[in-house]
Amino acid sequence: MSGARLAVIGGGIAGMAMAWLARARRDVVLFEAELQLGGHADTQHVRLGAQEIAVDTGFIVLNDRNYPNLEAFFRELGVATHDTDMSFGVSIGGGELEYGGGSLAQLFAQRRNLVRPRFLRMLRDVMRFNREAPSLLHATGDESLGAWLDRNGYGRDFVEDHVLPMGAAIWSASVEGMRAFPARHFARFFHNHGLLTLNDRPQWRTVTGGSRRYVERVAATLGRRVRLSAPVRQVRRAEGGVIVVTDAGEETFDEVVFACHADQALAMLADPAPATREILGAVRFQPNRAVLHTDTALMPRRRAVWSSWNYLARDAADHGRAVSVTYWMNRLQGLRSERPLLVSLNPLVEPDPATVLRVRDYAHPQFDAAAMAAQERLGEIQGRDGLWFAGAWTGWGFHEDGIASAARVARAMGLPVSWQGADGAP
Repeated sequence: MSGARLAVIGGGIAGMAMAWLARARRDVVLFEAELQLGGHADTQHVRLGAQEIAVDTGFIVLNDRNYPNLEAFFRELGVATHDTDMSFGVSIGGGELEYGGGSLAQLFAQRRNLVRPRFLRMLRDVMRFNREAPSLLHATGDESLGAWLDRNGYGRDFVEDHVLPMGAAIWSASVEGMRAFPARHFARFFHNHGLLTLNDRPQWRTVTGGSRRYVERVAATLGRRVRLSAPVRQVRRAEGGVIVVTDAGEETFDEVVFACHADQALAMLADPAPATREILGAVRFQPNRAVLHTDTALMPRRRAVWSSWNYLARDAADHGRAVSVTYWMNRLQGLRSERPLLVSLNPLVEPDPATVLRVRDYAHPQFDAAAMAAQERLGEIQGRDGLWFAGAWTGWGFHEDGIASAARVARAMGLPVSWQGADGAP
């Protein structure tokens, strides 16, 4: 089908990678609803005093073990990255309980933790979880994380002060919502990322100059194939092709790749097949608000606890709300600034308006048994009637999952993946 017309809907990592891979063998058009490409690769250029600084508010990090496609793509683009730190801190009750996982000094920065029964019970369960969770790697079924933790008698201190907050921070979910996460998938992710051990952890990296650097290189190559501010209103099947409707009118394509969220794809389809409706409708998305600011009231009270990621909660009542995490961007991106640069996801309290530099809205997939089952069924609808589906929601919800999904679709279409070998390995 060399020269066939291909529409790619969505200009995030999946859509950019898909258009990149198709550009030489398809007449490809990439539709993006926003003013710029990137999706969660979203760099803010802000002025702080005399400095102009590039700060990422969406995609921030990758690592040398779990992001093979993204690393290979960056090498192909000539995009530089540098080492970063992924320490995790917790502050509950306005500092009533605080600890960080980066070192023993951080762990016991709140000195009373040395003798606090609640904290020592939590640490015992951390070590126990690290020993027992690998048993889930060969499990089957859909037992939830919450049910597994309850069945195995893990204490409330470990569950509510550590493992669920960490999961909520990773997947931008609520603490309570993490209880529904399939236990075996949770254990698989923690195992793959070295989170069940104190050593043999992957080296995390961040894009030098911000993730916008790689987006700019993709955009420059795709050129006029990209249509910005062009939301797709409807996609419908027709004899001889697929019709894509935008505010500019209707166009016919041979195939369409939905490189957007599952719920967005479903909303665009004029007459989805029953299986398509079931699969796309099973994946939920949670809106999350990111605020770039300099207000340190949204960090742990003790400076010694400050980590790259900082989970904040007032009390157990916050477990049902969207997770509140503050990212310390100076540490994550190696930024120098006169005041700390912070990105708070769903801030517990609003930062001082005078400190707010930018506000961005995102949506993240929420993984439960229904979503995981939908992923396993995705092959049923791929390529049917010229419709394909890609996006981070098809995997763990991260940048690597987005680009890997585009590579899978490209291969299924018979397109070469430039950064992969014949065996599909980067």
